[in-house]
Amino acid sequence: MRNHNVKFIMNPTANMGKAWRLAADLRPVMDEYGGADWAGSVFPTHAVELARQAVHEGYEMIIAGGGDGTVHEIINGLMQFPIEDRPKLGVVPLGSGNDFAHGIGMPEEPWEALRQIFTGTPRKIDLGYVEDDRGRQEFWQNTVGIGFDAIVTIYSHNLPLVRGFLMYLIAVMKTVFLNHQPLNVNVTVDGEHDWEDQLLMLTLCNGPREGGGFKISPDSMMDDGRFEYVAVKSVSRPMMLRLIPEFMRGAHLRFPQISLHPFRQLEIKSDQSMYIHMDGEIFSGFSSDLRYLKVEHYPKAIQIVA
Repeated sequence: MRNHNVKFIMNPTANMGKAWRLAADLRPVMDEYGGADWAGSVFPTHAVELARQAVHEGYEMIIAGGGDGTVHEIINGLMQFPIEDRPKLGVVPLGSGNDFAHGIGMPEEPWEALRQIFTGTPRKIDLGYVEDDRGRQEFWQNTVGIGFDAIVTIYSHNLPLVRGFLMYLIAVMKTVFLNHQPLNVNVTVDGEHDWEDQLLMLTLCNGPREGGGFKISPDSMMDDGRFEYVAVKSVSRPMMLRLIPEFMRGAHLRFPQISLHPFRQLEIKSDQSMYIHMDGEIFSGFSSDLRYLKVEHYPKAIQIVA
């Protein structure tokens, strides 16, 4: 008998279409546990609508099949409802980075992740919320990158012949040589502490890594009631190249040009356009002129099965 309490929402184009090919391996595993109703997203933000529809239809659990962007959309659909109405969420990593899935402890193999979802224990995790200077509002689950890593994300979306960590690494090198301009920022932390600086990168972390393996905030946990921000001051191109392998190992915090601090609320202003990614999706690209962002912490906002 098919389990009509579970909705599987997948992005068939995730990881350059590899997600669609892997889906065939998931169905027999899913059927072992009673199956699920399937739906596929076919345009940007479609997964937001599919998640919202699944809540209206009374599903008790939604399984996201895709990368961080798919999870991001589904969470933004679920957060339109009161906490008591939000279904549990499982994540099958089918994307190119899968950093959020890694952060909640999912196995890399999709079928193993699926088994873990059906046998795992729900736990609540924190989420982030942003609002920009145009009133645009959005939730995020893993990282928000301002500056360098946002530009990396923009470039990575235009590298059609590579995927996974190599895709992000090539985009990193391109960013070092083409877009090495610091950003003048004013940051207010938790409504009290103000500071100004020239930064190459400011990354807000709920999870420990981004870009398929760059360990930006290695000790960040998604259920500890706080975020961390990692600030990289303006450094030379050779120094940035020196820091890249340190970010890959999570050993970058020993350098004086890099700082990490906890926070629950943060406001950032700049006199220049800010390029921003949110969970690996472009929030503010080269054509934008966004100069203000407010970030808030939502504790224990959603139940994850992992």
